[in-house]
Amino acid sequence: METIRPSSDLRNHYSEISKICRETRRPVIITVNGRGDTAILGYQEYQQIISELELLRTLAEAEEDVVAGRVAPIEDDFNNLRQSLLSRKNK
Repeated sequence: METIRPSSDLRNHYSEISKICRETRRPVIITVNGRGDTAILGYQEYQQIISELELLRTLAEAEEDVVAGRVAPIEDDFNNLRQSLLSRKNK
C-alpha cells in the first residue's frame, strides 16, 4: 500500500520521502488540499515499470502480427540468416 503525504512534506521532508520510496519500493502519493495530486516513485521502480511497459508493447505488437497472419516458420528465418551469412563469408 502506498504512503500518503501532504504537499508541504515534499518541500520540508524530501529526504524522508525519498528514503520511503527507496526502502519500501512503493509510491508515495502527494496530496494537495486532501486530494491525490502526484505519485513519487524510486528510480529503480520507475525503471522497472518502463521496462515492463516496453515488454508489454512488444508482446502486443507480436500478438497483432499473429492475428494478422504476419508470421513465418522460424526455420525460414534461420535458413535466410544462414544463407545471408554464407554469402558474406564467400565475398
